[in-house]
Amino acid sequence: MNPTKLLTDIARSLVDNPDQVRVVEDTSEPGVVNLTLTVADGDMGKVIGKGGRIARSIRTIMKSASSVAGQKIFVEIKD
Repeated sequence: MNPTKLLTDIARSLVDNPDQVRVVEDTSEPGVVNLTLTVADGDMGKVIGKGGRIARSIRTIMKSASSVAGQKIFVEIKD
């Protein structure tokens, strides 16, 4: 399971500009994967959702994936 690909696929399915979705992976800490998601300015609301619901759902999916992979995965969404 590749967490970067999973997050990229999820984000691309939500936005209007899938070509501008970028995920940067930081594995400098053992057993921890920090993912930074960047999307186009106009797509930020689609990734965060009303009241942060979609962002919370994305983090929940990634947390489930992390338990399968035996790693801790953290997701940061930046504009």
